Amino acid sequence: MAAAENKRPRLSSRAEKKPSRKEILERKKATDELIRKAVAVKDHLAQFSDFHKYQRNGLSVYLESGRGHQLTLPMRKYIQNLLKVNMEEAYGAEWPSQEKVKRREMVVPEARYIFVKQYSNGFITEKSMKEGTEVEHMHAACTESCLLGFVHYRFVVEEELPVLYVYELQMEPSAQGKGLGKFMMQLIEQIACKNQMGAVMLTVQKANTQAIAFYTKLRYVISSTSPSRVDPQIGLDKSYEILCKTFDSEAKSKLEDGDY
Repeated sequence: MAAAENKRPRLSSRAEKKPSRKEILERKKATDELIRKAVAVKDHLAQFSDFHKYQRNGLSVYLESGRGHQLTLPMRKYIQNLLKVNMEEAYGAEWPSQEKVKRREMVVPEARYIFVKQYSNGFITEKSMKEGTEVEHMHAACTESCLLGFVHYRFVVEEELPVLYVYELQMEPSAQGKGLGKFMMQLIEQIACKNQMGAVMLTVQKANTQAIAFYTKLRYVISSTSPSRVDPQIGLDKSYEILCKTFDSEAKSKLEDGDY
């Protein structure tokens, strides 16, 4: 499954009722502080021990965090290759230009990653029992050759609300259809809630019907900020939709219902 794509520009929707300057400044300050705190966390994965590994449906993998500006050259090449495999067909004629955009987006400091790595022959897990407790001892590191996918996300502001935006969710074809994508999105939602984000948002190509079905099953809906809802006529000319899952009433009102 090739899932989320890079964030697309949002079209403006209906005119908003202007709040007072004091209200604007207070809201902006509170929102910026939430984003600042979320960005300051070095490793969001570390807070969720239940998501450190995934061993189901024939897969035995573990997760590892990363940052855009710290990606090695082999890792960057891996991401580029997987994006091409999964997304070139969905983007069609837009792919050459979008590929350049994605290459720029992937290495910026605000880009956060969670990589999926499989236990290879060089990665041995030994188990021992101490006082009835199973202890795992892991040896050797996984290289790019045993990567199975990744999620790229960021903390951003949409409609004056702090949200976690999924720029990419990409899995190797061999790892698709085995529950791993759902597992990753569950983790992303946990990270969003832990950091008091109002929603998880993402962009998906209309041509990527498999991804749309995947997110619909996870109860994501077309956001009121998506072109097709801002102006159906304009939406017809756009190749993508913006989806969201909200976690509070204000986010639902602004990002799902389109109330301002």
